Amino acid sequence: MKSNEKLQSDVQDALKWEPLISAAEIGVTVKDGIVTLTGTVNSYLKKLEAEDAAKNVAGVKAVVEKIEVDFNGLGSKKDSEIATDIISAFRWNMEIPNDIVKVKVEDGWVTLEGDLNWNFQKTSAATSVRFIPGVKGITNHITIRNQTMDNIEKKDIERALVRNWSINDKEVHVNVTGNKVTLSGKVHSLYQKEQAELIAWNAPGVSKVNNELAIDYQYSY
Repeated sequence: MKSNEKLQSDVQDALKWEPLISAAEIGVTVKDGIVTLTGTVNSYLKKLEAEDAAKNVAGVKAVVEKIEVDFNGLGSKKDSEIATDIISAFRWNMEIPNDIVKVKVEDGWVTLEGDLNWNFQKTSAATSVRFIPGVKGITNHITIRNQTMDNIEKKDIERALVRNWSINDKEVHVNVTGNKVTLSGKVHSLYQKEQAELIAWNAPGVSKVNNELAIDYQYSY
């Protein structure tokens, strides 16, 4: 069991452990398992690292990220330069089909659009962008339109959940309707919730995952 104060302290310690982040850059507030991060950093990668560090702390139910990226004149680039760098990165990424993902950049904020067959391709596109200098944030509007005609096998997803060491499969329920998968039940961390969703996405034929898993964690007040 954790109090708000203990969870806040744990998140702050997790941020200190990350090599890219100066803990003084990030403010942390906590209420009932919901962590809010504030502050200003000089790269988008730092922003993501802070968010990931907070998500992995036991007891965190959700992360509200309000961190701003300010280059202070260093590392800033024109939108056209950022767009060119992203397109080049996509061409070198074998997981992303050429000329499928559309890129829009406005004041350093990147929007991705298009239709891909697999969620890992959508994730790979966003990962490629996070390392581009000058990026302030990403809105990923890529849609998954899986072309496979395979039926989604509920048992295959359930077996995959059993194989994952971090998830108690007896507490996670899988429902399949058409090409959509819904996860319900409970897990004990935000990490487990995200892992369960990734497992569901790996099933052939999936175009949407509704993650309705609740995070069951006891707090002291």
